[in-house]
Amino acid sequence: MPATSNGRHSPAQQSAEKALKALIMAEGGEPWGHLVTALVESLPATRSAPPDVLDAARRLDKHDIPARYPNGFADGYPGKPYTRGESEQAIADATHITEFCGRHLPGEGAPR
Repeated sequence: MPATSNGRHSPAQQSAEKALKALIMAEGGEPWGHLVTALVESLPATRSAPPDVLDAARRLDKHDIPARYPNGFADGYPGKPYTRGESEQAIADATHITEFCGRHLPGEGAPR
């Protein structure tokens, strides 16, 4: 891949998706779908996310389909249209969401 993209948009989105699904399941819910924003919005009131987590989810959702599939863009491979900055932002957003979920999942260090 060229230096402008590291191709981590789809895995970043997917890691946030999986972390949110784990949190929803830990709270007794049944997560559905792949949109990170919808998963954040479906969190129970006891675990509602702050606005910055919702903003990160909205940014990540823009990477779900185009970055994952070879025909997500009209030309080139999925990572081609992305810049290094967009890649870094996607990773930061995913990290922010997974850390939020980690703080609320049952286990060591999580609030009860």
